[in-house]
Amino acid sequence: MAAYLVALDQGTTSSRAVVFSDRGQVISSCNVEFPQHYPHPGWVEHDPRDILDSQVKALKEAVRLSGVDVGEIAAIGITNQRETTFLWDRQTGECVGNAIVWQCRRTAPIVDQLVRDGNSDMIRSRTGLVPDAYFSGTKLKWLLDTYNLRDKARNGELCFGTVDSFLCWNLLEGRPHVTDATNAGRTMLFNLEKQCWDPDLLKLLGIPKECLPEVVDTAGPIGRLDPEILGRPIPVTAMAGDQHASLFGQACLKEGSVKNTYGTGCFMLMNTGSKPVMSENGLLTTMAWRINGQPTYALEGSVFMGGATIQWLRDELKIIENAAESEGLAQSVNSTGGVYLVPAFTGLGAPWWDMYSRGILVGLTRGTGRPHIVRAALEAIAYQSADLMEAMIKDSGTAPVQLQVDGGASANSFLMQFQADICGIPVVRPRVLETTALGAALLAGLGAGVYSTVEETASIWQRDLAFAPRMVEADRKRNMDGWHRAVERSLRWAQE
Repeated sequence: MAAYLVALDQGTTSSRAVVFSDRGQVISSCNVEFPQHYPHPGWVEHDPRDILDSQVKALKEAVRLSGVDVGEIAAIGITNQRETTFLWDRQTGECVGNAIVWQCRRTAPIVDQLVRDGNSDMIRSRTGLVPDAYFSGTKLKWLLDTYNLRDKARNGELCFGTVDSFLCWNLLEGRPHVTDATNAGRTMLFNLEKQCWDPDLLKLLGIPKECLPEVVDTAGPIGRLDPEILGRPIPVTAMAGDQHASLFGQACLKEGSVKNTYGTGCFMLMNTGSKPVMSENGLLTTMAWRINGQPTYALEGSVFMGGATIQWLRDELKIIENAAESEGLAQSVNSTGGVYLVPAFTGLGAPWWDMYSRGILVGLTRGTGRPHIVRAALEAIAYQSADLMEAMIKDSGTAPVQLQVDGGASANSFLMQFQADICGIPVVRPRVLETTALGAALLAGLGAGVYSTVEETASIWQRDLAFAPRMVEADRKRNMDGWHRAVERSLRWAQE
């Protein structure tokens, strides 16, 4: 009998639920957007109730649209925006303020102090991460400090968690307080090699271990969905941060395989196998997944403003009506005319790691028009990703044979062709673009026994289109040099 798998894909701007067949076919999906909150410059928040309500609404509607009997759903997997931080009361479930989103820069002064005190090397060697406001640890410290809650946390009255933890606690029977190894690895509190919360880092940030969740495998039994939601206690058998789920959904199971997800941000991961590879070029060392207690590692580069750059064109500049319009506008001109957009609206991630960089638009002339700016925005996404690829090749010593892509903006063929041109390798797009959701579903199927081995899930992946590089090396170098000149002008802009 056919089995069905459901992915809960909780993202930065929307919550999605997708129903898959056990062969990876999308049966139905539902996407529910929710508001973003910007209480101060550089601050980004989510209302926890919006997260929960939108995810439940998406789940119910996706299952209704599928026509699948709830009894045929074998398992549910959860995947999520990662570093976004929640703190809630263990008894009432009420959150302490809004969730602090991964993009939020409010803890930059805390990070600066950590660096000044000489903690960078310890943080990097234990966690694989560079000190940055991006990660959850300083966000949790900020909440404990600001609301004077350290004693309550020490008494076990509070629960810290990222989105996966928050959803499990609210949606599963018995309110389990858990996270998986991929999400734990993004807190700046988790020891990658020992696979546990690091006591020295907890002490450094003043975080009581009593408020931390239990760390579980990425695939395996976690709990059962509250039957009031769908009428049946469906097993929940996977949790993974969105980029890790995408890596799995892209069947990047071999060392050296690389994927890039074009979502709100862009996230490039390379599978490095059973040993963590420490970066010398501004990348992060992170989990790929942990299955049967065995960790697989990855190198990661993060671009903060990917698809969000196109949203900025639409919502703030209002020079496009929808994201799809950007492709035709970019193709209506032969080049940007020397225009570069550096979308450092919330700082720059890898390989620059500048919390104080800010967005700039340079190279404007009297002839610059709307198509040039739109094209520059799309090219900026590709340039940022090319910087990640270059760093990844240096760190791993491996030149990938292709770049596998997914996420909403990968549907833009102009962007994918320019990405192939500027990286100089083929870009391969799968039939299922939402491989984050697919990865969560496959991991859930693995955890529930629908698939017997990791390798069995690889057969689900199917290629759609490949974009071969067409740009000559001289043009590629000139374009990248111009991009780097523009980036240099954006660095440290907001630093006092």
